[in-house]
Amino acid sequence: MSKSVFFVSCPKGVEYLLADELGTLGLGLVRNAPAGAWVEGTLEAGYRACLWSRLANRVILHIDEVAATSADELYDGVVHLDWQQHIPVDGSFRVNFIGENEEIRNTQFGAQRVKDGIVDRFTMGGGKRPGVEAKTPDVTVSARLHRGKLALGIDISGHSLHQRGYRTEQGLAPLKENLAAALLLRAGWPEIAAAGGDFVDPMCGSGTLVIEAAMMALDIAPGRRQERFGFEKWLGHEPETWLSLRQEAERRAYEGKQGRIPKFSGFDQDGRVITTARNNAQRAGLDGLLEFQVQPIEKLSLGEDRAETGLVLVNPPYGERLSDRQALAGLYESLGDAVKAAASGWRLGVFTGAPEFGKSIGLRSFKQYKLFNGKLPAQLLLFAIDEASVRTPREPGLPGEVLPRIANEERAAMLRNRLKKNMKTIGQWARKQNIGCYRLYDADMPEYALAIDMYEGRVHVQEYVAPKSIDERSARERLAEALAVIPEALGIERDQMVCKQRQRQAGVSQYEKQDASGEFFQVQEHGVTLKVNLKDYLDTGLFLDHRPVRHWIQQNAQGKRFLNLFCYTGAATVHAVAGGASRSLSLDLSNTYVGWAQDNLRLNAADPRKHKVEQTDCLAWLAAKPRPDQVYDLIFMDPPTFSNSARMAGVLDVQKDHGKLIRQAMARLSSDGLLIFSNNFRRFKLDENLAKEFEVEEVSASTLDKDFQRNARIHRCWHIRQSA
Repeated sequence: MSKSVFFVSCPKGVEYLLADELGTLGLGLVRNAPAGAWVEGTLEAGYRACLWSRLANRVILHIDEVAATSADELYDGVVHLDWQQHIPVDGSFRVNFIGENEEIRNTQFGAQRVKDGIVDRFTMGGGKRPGVEAKTPDVTVSARLHRGKLALGIDISGHSLHQRGYRTEQGLAPLKENLAAALLLRAGWPEIAAAGGDFVDPMCGSGTLVIEAAMMALDIAPGRRQERFGFEKWLGHEPETWLSLRQEAERRAYEGKQGRIPKFSGFDQDGRVITTARNNAQRAGLDGLLEFQVQPIEKLSLGEDRAETGLVLVNPPYGERLSDRQALAGLYESLGDAVKAAASGWRLGVFTGAPEFGKSIGLRSFKQYKLFNGKLPAQLLLFAIDEASVRTPREPGLPGEVLPRIANEERAAMLRNRLKKNMKTIGQWARKQNIGCYRLYDADMPEYALAIDMYEGRVHVQEYVAPKSIDERSARERLAEALAVIPEALGIERDQMVCKQRQRQAGVSQYEKQDASGEFFQVQEHGVTLKVNLKDYLDTGLFLDHRPVRHWIQQNAQGKRFLNLFCYTGAATVHAVAGGASRSLSLDLSNTYVGWAQDNLRLNAADPRKHKVEQTDCLAWLAAKPRPDQVYDLIFMDPPTFSNSARMAGVLDVQKDHGKLIRQAMARLSSDGLLIFSNNFRRFKLDENLAKEFEVEEVSASTLDKDFQRNARIHRCWHIRQSA
């Protein structure tokens, strides 16, 4: 059979794994490419890649390459190709266009010019032309523009091959199927399965890793249940070749279940996602072969019949804000404790966008792979679960002792000058606005990854994670310089400065209490008094970035019934009371924050009969049927990015759960009321369906004062009203 050239795309970071896989499918490597590989082989091998590749996104049969330095040159190249041998004249096609240059600046324009060339080729001499169909075309034409050349081909996959067909419920599994397969391969799962090992994902979500592990171990083709591929109506299609491959896949799927079947287990403390995982397994044809159970990580048990060897592979969540990310250190520590107790002799793989938490697991990683979860850099950390790999903890307190010291005077002078400049600009603005608590510095210089906040003459310093390019010793050296420079530049005594260092924040205890100084003091904000503590907690009791939101609430609360969900220390409620709210209810799960909120209301002479604070699980409260008296005119909801408190009814993931939370909150909003929804997840995307149900307006830009305009992604905020 004659050979063709194919371009096979894949997730970024998986290119070399893909090239190896395609080699086993009969496709020889021509050259590697970013997020893909150019390969050569028969059409049968191309079909095999569509059916069997666990890593590919798309398989493109290369047709030709034409010059495309301009739109006209691109069109001339396209119109002279023989498209009649690829696209049925009575059929339909679409164009997927990737790339840009100085003249072709968007993909829509590039796709239109390719489409024009194809159509005009058909209509030369008065011939008929095929239709253009955006959703379900007979043939998909791929056009990839790079360095003035346009590579043209037929997408014989027809859709992204990561879509196996078993995941139909949206928003429940951010890990794509082919990335999950890449993690399994990097973790050595095929070899572990062949040696008689079992598989466990203790935070399985909707079960993607468990399902992919089973399909891999049982020799089930990932494309086996696909109803349609892109080559089936292409004019070059070879139906007999394809039928033979489908029959082979069915035979292998049957034979794969005849020997020993490993035990595949998925656990999660959220019962909702366990139900989804079971549904996904059923759609994948694995019903009865996989175990999914509600089980928190702290109670991980693999049963008495567990294999001597196996793989625990997990994709834990991680946060964005300093407090969110720090709150997860305890989760990683719990994971380490659980696997050491339940899976000794096994291998652990942890795929994370926050690899600094790997140390909290308490094991030494023997291998690290750099990958991407979408556009987000991430790492797969591999650990042997045995005594030899246990990481010996350092003596408490020793690693965090950083004494003020200047190692590089020139570098320190740059920080000193920046702080003095910021005091003249931001400090002067704050004084004119009568603002005593504000952010002075927010990692303005990459050498000093700090957030420096002023609290009416006192200074609160938070250390961000140092960039990967800076080793730990250099980061500590620069922190020591900052601690020496800050008091001098700001004209304060050292005992007026508090510094919280990330490397001292590991473990469960950091989630709330950091110290026991009891040093609370009062600050003023737009006429109200608030209690803060710079030492004892990861956050101070006052989120400075929400200052404009609180002020807006104060200006618009007159006569309104106010609800504050996930109220933290109740600062927004205090502003609502100061603005004349008729009554209010503030809810939070933490007893510490409930007490703090009550203190803040007392400081401002709020009537406790009208303005109540209650300790409760906001998720459970929202899920309950609203009572007639639970109607509010103004609701503020600023949920954490992630929370898995044992006292909660479930896990809170703001990206996954925000649609439900907003709809539940809107059920308690009066007809002319307003919900203010905010969160700090930097890659947050609002559920598009909400705009169809309610009046939704993003107001993020107007909720950032001068001190936070350098970091426009510190939070996002929406005003949501009932539809007219």
